[in-house]
Amino acid sequence: MNSFIPWVGGKRLLRKTIIDMFPKDFDRYIEVFGGAGWVLFAKDKHADLEIYNDYDGQLANLFRCVKYHRDEVKKEISCVLNSREFFDDFKSQLDMRGLTDIQRAGRYFMIIKTSYGADRKTFGGTKKNLMKSTDYLSEISDRLNGVVIENRDFERIIKVHDRPNALFYLDPPYHGTEKYYQTGFSDADHIRLRDCLKEIKGKFILSYNNDDFVRELYQGLNMIEISRRNSLLERYDGKDKEYKEVIITNY
Repeated sequence: MNSFIPWVGGKRLLRKTIIDMFPKDFDRYIEVFGGAGWVLFAKDKHADLEIYNDYDGQLANLFRCVKYHRDEVKKEISCVLNSREFFDDFKSQLDMRGLTDIQRAGRYFMIIKTSYGADRKTFGGTKKNLMKSTDYLSEISDRLNGVVIENRDFERIIKVHDRPNALFYLDPPYHGTEKYYQTGFSDADHIRLRDCLKEIKGKFILSYNNDDFVRELYQGLNMIEISRRNSLLERYDGKDKEYKEVIITNY
């Protein structure tokens, strides 16, 4: 199944390639930088224990509310119009005190769906069938049944869930594109991630941009180069872009 939201850096086009590279034996699956969950949603179930994590608290709240309160979320957004006025109002209200988790989830969902390129900053101005999107929440809720939803720093989530039988899928903000993400990610964070992955007992599969900085960090590990069209750069530069990425594993 597909994700219910678009997302900057989403893995819709690469999810099959990534899953085909999964090892055969693991019984816990952890998405450390969950985002839209394209890889998670690509299969009915990856493992006995599945964990979705994202450091964006608004996003984790949206996933939780869709999982546990899908009808309330659908009701919250059922009468909302796809308009600039609603978009601007919801952006200004998102961090206001007094909103319930369901109200915040509904607003964040609409901000993502109606923003330009899912950047959550600028109104997109395109016509979208939002009611069709809300109907799909029931299927998403069913898929999330049994998935543990976390909102933690990557280092904490890795250390808590690391086991020899664990598989971590990691899709961090790509080096040099951090400005497109709202949670921030520095060179020090990229290095901290590398250092953390050096110590794990389980297996990991990591998707990154093909960047000299990244290649140096993960020198000596299995690294496969792939190419695809880069919708992120096309969106901001207005030109066709072929983007080279790497998939890195420790197995």
